[in-house]
Amino acid sequence: MTATNPPDNQTLIDKRQQHFLPTAVLYHNEPLQLVKAQGEYVWDSDGRRYLDAIGGIVCISAGHNHPRIKQTLIDMLERDEIQHTSTLYLTRYPVELAETLLQEAPEGLDRAAFTNSGSEANELAFMAARQATGETMVLNLRHGYHGGTSGALSQCGHHNWRFRAQPTASAVSALEPYCYRCPFNQKPDSCNFECAQNVETTIQTATHGKIAAMIVEPVMGVGGFIAPPEEYFTEVTRIVHEYGGKYISDEVQSGAGRCSHDFLLSKALNIDADIITMAKGFGNGAAIGGLLMRSDIADTLGGKLYFNTFACDPYQTAQAKVTIDIINEEKLADNAMAMGQRLIDGLRGLTARHELIGDVRGRGLLMGIELVKDRKTKAYATAETTRLMDICKDLGVLLGKGGLFGNVIRLAPPLTVTAAQIDTIIETVDNAFHQLAKEA
Repeated sequence: MTATNPPDNQTLIDKRQQHFLPTAVLYHNEPLQLVKAQGEYVWDSDGRRYLDAIGGIVCISAGHNHPRIKQTLIDMLERDEIQHTSTLYLTRYPVELAETLLQEAPEGLDRAAFTNSGSEANELAFMAARQATGETMVLNLRHGYHGGTSGALSQCGHHNWRFRAQPTASAVSALEPYCYRCPFNQKPDSCNFECAQNVETTIQTATHGKIAAMIVEPVMGVGGFIAPPEEYFTEVTRIVHEYGGKYISDEVQSGAGRCSHDFLLSKALNIDADIITMAKGFGNGAAIGGLLMRSDIADTLGGKLYFNTFACDPYQTAQAKVTIDIINEEKLADNAMAMGQRLIDGLRGLTARHELIGDVRGRGLLMGIELVKDRKTKAYATAETTRLMDICKDLGVLLGKGGLFGNVIRLAPPLTVTAAQIDTIIETVDNAFHQLAKEA
């Protein structure tokens, strides 16, 4: 079993079913075995090329196997640089990454820390907020998702990610800022940001009146790329601070230049965050997460020990640092905004032709298409979403999906995507809708 002679797909499927947990799901009716990647494309074991319009599940920011990233890692290997040091020994790479990341931070956030994933970054954020405030309660949003570890799953707004054995500790959910399915039945012209006001109501009725923190994604990723208006964050951060809490902005999916001209969407939207967490595109696929916080919060952790075995290892931190450099030097955030506008314009242009499209939304290159069986009832078109993904795969474009009921197509191509590739995505989705209609 080698990279040049991979096993057949059914062998891998059988072995996964035998050895993996039953929670290990696969995309597509006929799952792909991906063996190669370059730029915006990936290849399967049969040599077929696909345009990766989900960016390695929102992880690839600078493109697959960017030459500078490859060369950085090759050079380190050829110098026999140490691969593992932990936080107990000095190495230059996490320090260089911290200095580079802090240049992208909003004013006032002057401390950095690194983890192995976004889940761990959020766990550390919860711990820091609780230590700083002396409180335990953390607010979240329905339809939100913040990772697969115990504390992060406690803040999860999706029943299908939770388990009967999963404790929900010191967590309470506020109503979601989901404009397409407004929980208050409001329209844009009648909205008074009742969803933001509900945060205060939730604190007043479901806590003892003080909180440790609230965690919110600027674009709700697993929830289906729900993108609240900027004014929402102004009101919610005010409420959180009024009740003594720290505001945690979860940028695991929306960061790394994907959703704004700035590296972090929180900075572009002027979100008054106390802590910002990140992962995925932050390391261009490397197993690394990170967070930024204010010194007054970080200082409350003094006198205790926090240890992460792999958090400051050289190769991951070096890759993340080079990724930030590439995003800045190649102006990939600017490209993401231009290509995101081209994508949303093209997708919204399809709504007149395809009744299954209920909503098109997002920011930058985080774009969602919500599929509904009927535009009046907004009934979830879950099976149709799965079938559309399979058709697009057969046409050479890979998509993702999300939403509480799996009825939202998610598009998040690498930030290096070109206008011609965006047009290919739009054309492919259009053709897939036409084929789906013929099958109905």
